[in-house]
Amino acid sequence: MTVRRVHLVRHGEVENPSGIVYGRTPGFHLSSRGQRQAASAAASLAERGADVRVVLSSPLERTVESAQPIADAFALRTETDDDFLEATNRLEGKDYDVSLSILARPAAWRYLVNPLRPSWGEAYTDVRERMVRGVHRAAARPESGEIVIVSHQLPIWVLSRLGMGKPLYHDPRKRECAHSSITTFDVDGDRIARVDYADPGSEVT
Repeated sequence: MTVRRVHLVRHGEVENPSGIVYGRTPGFHLSSRGQRQAASAAASLAERGADVRVVLSSPLERTVESAQPIADAFALRTETDDDFLEATNRLEGKDYDVSLSILARPAAWRYLVNPLRPSWGEAYTDVRERMVRGVHRAAARPESGEIVIVSHQLPIWVLSRLGMGKPLYHDPRKRECAHSSITTFDVDGDRIARVDYADPGSEVT
């Protein structure tokens, strides 16, 4: 079986002045900086000579908008796939800062009792299952060349943990998955291996 190279791209910065945990809530679009970050990811893929033949995206606005510059750069159209959606989150729609400061908000404590699941939303194992399913489905497509999938921080990081042979449990503050970052995997049969990480979005002001 041919090894398929798959690039997981996180969406760009989101316009969110109220600091809402937006999760899967519709209506959240890229900020102007996020649009520039998305363009930087497309430019990075083109500059490295990536042979992109397929562009897939979570159906949320911020990911579709982030996928568009990539699709344009390679003269492709973006297809959406629900398996690449953001993880569900019981804190969605609230103005929680998802950091240690959340411990000062008693209303959130009931969601923080089990970080292994995690208790505030979709289990890491469930996120991994659908991401693996989606990536394998993409890798089985008949088109030759490389694949780009635009998704969200937690789903990409869960796949990264799998691709590095590390346990799913982690400190969310230490995720290596910045806005418009590109995490590259090789898919070889059932095996998914992380091979590279690039952060072109960090250079955008």
